[in-house]
Amino acid sequence: MDATPVRGTPGTDSGLLSPVRAGSGDPLCDEEWVAAMLEVEVALARCQARLGVIPKSAVGPIESAVASSPVGVTELARRARGSANPVVELVRTLTQAVARVDPEAAEYVHRGGTSQDILDSAAMLLAARTLTRIDADLLRTAEALARLADDHARTPMAGRTLTQHAVPVTFGLKAAGWLTLVLDASDRVRQVRASLPVQLGGAAGTFAAYLEYARLAGADTEGHAAGLTAALAAELGLREPESPWHTVRTPLADLGWAVVAVAGGLGKFATDVLGMSRTEVGEVAEPAAEGSGVSSAMPQKRNPVLATLIVSAARQAPAYASMLGQSLVAEDERSPGGWQSEWQPLREGLRLAAGAAATAAELAEGLSVFPERLLRNLRLTGGAVVSERLNAALAPLLGKAAAKRLLGEVAREAVDTHRPFEEVLATSPELADRFIDGTALPDLLDPANYLGAAEEFVARVLHRHRTRSTSTG
Repeated sequence: MDATPVRGTPGTDSGLLSPVRAGSGDPLCDEEWVAAMLEVEVALARCQARLGVIPKSAVGPIESAVASSPVGVTELARRARGSANPVVELVRTLTQAVARVDPEAAEYVHRGGTSQDILDSAAMLLAARTLTRIDADLLRTAEALARLADDHARTPMAGRTLTQHAVPVTFGLKAAGWLTLVLDASDRVRQVRASLPVQLGGAAGTFAAYLEYARLAGADTEGHAAGLTAALAAELGLREPESPWHTVRTPLADLGWAVVAVAGGLGKFATDVLGMSRTEVGEVAEPAAEGSGVSSAMPQKRNPVLATLIVSAARQAPAYASMLGQSLVAEDERSPGGWQSEWQPLREGLRLAAGAAATAAELAEGLSVFPERLLRNLRLTGGAVVSERLNAALAPLLGKAAAKRLLGEVAREAVDTHRPFEEVLATSPELADRFIDGTALPDLLDPANYLGAAEEFVARVLHRHRTRSTSTG
C-alpha cells in the first residue's frame, strides 16, 4: 500500500509532538524571531536619529522596507549557516530592501551594531512578551484555585504521604498549596520580566563603533553609551543594563529558572489531579469537552489529558533550564557555540511554560471536585487515619511507646480480620475502664475533628492572593 502523502508547509513545527503548546499560535516561531530582530533594527535607527547619529530622513525608508519586504525565513536560515547566526544575512537583506526605497538611507542600517546586540535584544523582547502572556494565564489559574480553596476550606480528605493515607487534610488546603505554587511562579515571572535587559555594546562590548559613528556625525559623545542604551531600552520596553552582557549571561539563567518555576509548579498541580482522578479514587475530574480525553481503543475512557500535557511540560523544562544555566560559562567577549546553544533551549523552555500555563488555567477553571468521594476514601481505613491523634490521647494513660505499640497492633488486626479499625480499637482490653466511653470515641475518630490549622493556612494563602491581586490590579 502506498504511503498517504503528508501535506503541509515544509519544515512546519506546529506542536504535533508538543501538544501542550499546540493550537494557541506560536509567538516564538521563526517568523516572530525575524520580526523581533527587525523591530530592534528599526528601534536602533529611531534612537540614533533622535541622538543625531543618523539623519532623521533615514528612519522612514528603513521602517518602510521592513513593512513592505517580507523575509524568506527558510532561505534566511539556510544562508545563516555561513555566519553561525541569522543577523548577518538579515542585515544584508534589510539593507538591500532599504536601498530599493532610498539608497542613501541604506547606509544607516545597523549603524555600529553587532549581531549579538540585535539577536539578544530580540530574544529579550520575545521573552518579555511570552512572560506577560504566561503571567496572565497564571492569574486565571490562581483565581480558579482560590475559589476552590475557599469553597473547600473545611472539606476533609485523606492526606497521603509516600502514597498511603497519613492524616486528614482538607481539599481547600491542597488547593491552597497549588495556589501558593502558582503565586510563587507568578512572582518569579514578574521579577524576571522586569529585569530583562536590552543588549547594546558593539563588537566586544566597548561601544566603540557606536561612539565612532556618533563622533563622525558630530553628535555629542559624552554619555552617548548610556543615552543610546537607555533610549533603545525605552523603545523596546526592556531594562537598561549597567553595561553590555555579551558574556555575562545572568538573564538567560534567570529565564531558565522562571521556566522551571512555572512548569514545575503547575506540574505539581497536574500530578495531584492525575492521582486523584484515577478510576478507583475518583475525587476530582477534568472538565469535559468534545473530543477531550478520548482513547483510540477504549471508548469508555475519559483520560485526564490536560493534566497529562502539563506534566509533560514539567518533565522537559528542567533540561532546557540546565542548558540555559550553562550559558553563564561563556568564553572571552563572545562565546563560540555557547551563544548559539542558547537559542533553541530558550525558545522551547518558554514554549513549554506558556503551554503549561494556558493548559493549567483551563484545568483549574473546569476542575470538578467530589466531596462524597473524598469522604468515602477518607473512611477506607475505618478510623486508622486519625491514629496520630489517638496516640497523643493515649500517651498520658499508657505511655507514648505503649500507646504507639497498641495502635500498631490494632491496625494490623483490623487488616488481618477485615474489621474496621474503630471496632477493633473499641474492644481492646487495654482500654477497658480506663479510656473513653463509647459516646466520646466517635468524636476522637471523626477525621473532621482532626484538621489542625488547615483552615487557618487556607485563609493565609487566600489573603496573600487577594492582597497581591489588589496591589497589582
